Amino acid sequence: MRPMNQEVLVLNSDYEPLNVCHARRALALVFLGKADVLHAHERGLAMVHGTYPSPSVVRLRHHVKRPLPELKLSRRTVFARDNYTCQYCGLVARELTIDHVVPKRHGGQTTWDNVVTACRRCNMKKGDKLLHQTNMRLVKAPTRPKYVPYISLTKYLVGRRNEVWRDYLPVFGDLYD
Repeated sequence: MRPMNQEVLVLNSDYEPLNVCHARRALALVFLGKADVLHAHERGLAMVHGTYPSPSVVRLRHHVKRPLPELKLSRRTVFARDNYTCQYCGLVARELTIDHVVPKRHGGQTTWDNVVTACRRCNMKKGDKLLHQTNMRLVKAPTRPKYVPYISLTKYLVGRRNEVWRDYLPVFGDLYD
């Protein structure tokens, strides 16, 4: 990844995670006096007027009010909720699909508690049948996540793996309890 395209965690003045942006945008906020760099990568960014720290986490100097975000149901958020894992066989794969637990043909809706991540093989095996007709079981029952981070659910889950960002992201053992 090019240095200016590295992702940077943006915190509100009260240290609440607000967003994830690219290093270019984060440096612009710093140069304009709107943010401070809290953590930087070891390797700086070479620019025309010298080398500058490559930010990993920045904090805004003034508080930004934001309405509570609404977690939208989409392929991406379902994959993130299910940790990119087939909910029938447990396979972690790139080729994933969305499956309706109760198929649309049987009156199933596209809702948080009726869609799951499935690998192609399991989705084909289940088809438009009900679970009890297939002898398949869910690894985990689908539910709507209770915690809605200001940053996208996908970025939140990826950010939880970043050792520096982890200090600033709220900890929720299970997003669905």
